[in-house]
Amino acid sequence: MAAAECKRVLITGASRGIGRASAEAFAAAGHRVAIHYQRAGDAARELAERLPGGPHPVVQADLADASAVLALEEMAADALGGLDVLVNNAGIYEEHPPLATRPADWRRAWERTLAVNLIAPALLSQLAARRMAAAGGGRIVNVSSRGAFRGEPTAPAYGASKAGLNACGQSLARALAPAGVLVFTVAPGWVETDMAADFLAGPEGAAIRGQSPLDRAASPAEIAAAVLWLGTDAPAYATGGIVDVNGASYLRS
Repeated sequence: MAAAECKRVLITGASRGIGRASAEAFAAAGHRVAIHYQRAGDAARELAERLPGGPHPVVQADLADASAVLALEEMAADALGGLDVLVNNAGIYEEHPPLATRPADWRRAWERTLAVNLIAPALLSQLAARRMAAAGGGRIVNVSSRGAFRGEPTAPAYGASKAGLNACGQSLARALAPAGVLVFTVAPGWVETDMAADFLAGPEGAAIRGQSPLDRAASPAEIAAAVLWLGTDAPAYATGGIVDVNGASYLRS
């Protein structure tokens, strides 16, 4: 790939799961990736060292801390020499059934989930968009969830945060297009990640896989392929779009 085509990419939550697979996909396509992590520093550094086309910087931040989020975008851009693509992938999922959760725990679940899944991507998107607009354009890809549409009865804050992320992305797509900044969203269903491992391995695993006519969960690489396409080759006129990658487990009109 010619140097002029090399994109500088920040991926949050890139030490594992969809983020890790996305980092692998971007690097394999000739791009440089800033690998963000919160706690899994060893995994992030191991990934950075083995990806082709480096150096790929490793950046740490707690996305629940707004000040750390503000520093993250600058650290990544400084390390990469600019920023062309932001992938808002990091997210948390905490179960808090409405009728079985104490009010104080309910409030904390909502605060933590919204901080990481919605407020952090919104802050990063605004910072990245300003930088991208000044440089002539760029792309933002949000990793949402099928749960934004079908609901998450035992983790309503997660469903609400992803619905908010969808709306945020669509609002930003309208606001940023004149500046050359495009915004896309991918909405996976069940994916074979650490976050989903206990559910897929548990007594409900067969039923979960059976939600898709493919009778399986997605691999992280399948979601990463969509993220890479949206971040590089998807047509500009698709900005604001939400791409479902859920194995036909949930079809919306």
